[in-house]
Amino acid sequence: MLRSGAYAAGVIAARVKAWHYLAMKAALPIEVDPEIMSGVPVFAGTRVPVESLFDYLIEGSNLEEFLECFPTVKREDALSVLSYSKQEALHQVPA
Repeated sequence: MLRSGAYAAGVIAARVKAWHYLAMKAALPIEVDPEIMSGVPVFAGTRVPVESLFDYLIEGSNLEEFLECFPTVKREDALSVLSYSKQEALHQVPA
């Protein structure tokens, strides 16, 4: 059964978006190791818990302030985590 061009384009666009999302998830700069901070997710190559980034932002600090307090965290790593979190939130389907 042939599908309309618009339908097929929509399916392809959805698949590309899903592949991008999965690739982004796989490339996250996060490590989980029981030997580092008892297995708490940290920014790769650091001992800085990823949760700290969100705590700072929730408390009203900006990204610059977070990076000043945690100089071992790379800007691109923090932005990658934030971008992934945004995509994760947008992909959630309400129950």
